[in-house]
Amino acid sequence: MNIDVQNESNSDPPDTVALNRALIDDLKQKDLIKTPRVEAAFREIPRHLFLPGVPLEEVYSDRAISAKQDSEGKWISSSSQPTIMAIMLEQLGLEPGHKVLEIGTGPGYNAALIAHIVGETGQVVTVEIEEDLARAAREHLVAAGFEQVQVLCADGGYGAPDAAPFDRIILTVGAPDITPAWWNQLKVEGRLVLPLLLRGSMKSIAFEQAGDHLRSLSVTDCGFIPLRGDFAMTQPNRIQIGPDPGLYLELMDKVAIDSDTVYAQLTGPSKDWTAGVDVKAWDVLGGTLWTWLALHDPQIHRVVAEGEMIDRNIVPPLLGIDARQKSSATAVLIEKTGLAALMRPPDQSLPMVTPELGFLPDSPANQPFSLFIRQFGPDKSISQRLLAQIQAWRAAGSPSSEAIQVRVYRRDFDYEPSGSEVVLEKEWTKLVIQWSAAASRLSHN
Repeated sequence: MNIDVQNESNSDPPDTVALNRALIDDLKQKDLIKTPRVEAAFREIPRHLFLPGVPLEEVYSDRAISAKQDSEGKWISSSSQPTIMAIMLEQLGLEPGHKVLEIGTGPGYNAALIAHIVGETGQVVTVEIEEDLARAAREHLVAAGFEQVQVLCADGGYGAPDAAPFDRIILTVGAPDITPAWWNQLKVEGRLVLPLLLRGSMKSIAFEQAGDHLRSLSVTDCGFIPLRGDFAMTQPNRIQIGPDPGLYLELMDKVAIDSDTVYAQLTGPSKDWTAGVDVKAWDVLGGTLWTWLALHDPQIHRVVAEGEMIDRNIVPPLLGIDARQKSSATAVLIEKTGLAALMRPPDQSLPMVTPELGFLPDSPANQPFSLFIRQFGPDKSISQRLLAQIQAWRAAGSPSSEAIQVRVYRRDFDYEPSGSEVVLEKEWTKLVIQWSAAASRLSHN
């Protein structure tokens, strides 16, 4: 039985109440919280109950907070940024009485929000692969008055077969594909919301059943800690280039690449061209422009420098991440006769951001700049091909992820794509992707 969470939150220290109110007011003002049920859950459940020991100013800021790190300092669990939590809860379309499966419990705050919305007639099952995190989440949920939430310590890739089927399934970890268990455990009229990897970019996609396939209802950019366990997201296919460690290609597909040739091109003569558009670094590395390029041209990949290799300036400057292992990266179009890379204006230095603050509004990652193309080698056709796709993206209105439509079929489904569609074959599914009709039409003119 729930305790009166609203009364309990009113007994919290005034600074906690004020901080939470300010955060939720901001999310509502930005139209991220849209429905009364989601708003009520955020307002009535104190986040600090799930993050003991974390300073209140940090708890009630719009940022992700680490819940556990590995021996190298890499996050393996977190309390997600409230912005994306609000977006995904709205995507989920919860109603009182719904039976919900969550994959990736973390500290338990999101499970509490879900439980508040579905109410006493609903049911929430949440799965966490880390035993210590599952134990802590149970304690947090009890402290917040949600002892009815069932916390399982298990591999989330298998779902929760003993409790299936579910009206709603939500993942708070990044997934490379939709596992058979999630699809099979979803009710006929159910909805699945998950951060799904689409050729190097992650999108939070809300799917609903549509006969023999799943159909997207909404798509938005996101970034999540990868799913672990038997269905884990594999690391990008990295190939070292050059004689020294710290310089890599991240290949979006398994393709044959001559690393020595790529290194010779990157360290050889180059020429810079303006692309004639203003972008943000996130657009290029994983957002709207990257998605367009990666899905329209199979030769788009990333080049990455780490550690001391950053200072050698082999990777054209776009954005650096100042973590325990510093890195910088950009997008490249690779052919045998040369390559072309995206970059900031030649007179701009490489900005470094932290993972926690990297994509907040005032971060360098979100500041517009004039995009340039650096051509390596004499073959102009490569940079011209890259420029043509950038211009097509711009002509289509620089479509955001919201313009993407995705249908998901079982892997063995025989599908012949139309000219405006892109098909991605994954391990268990086949994704059919296209932009809105206007964007698709412009990209093929």
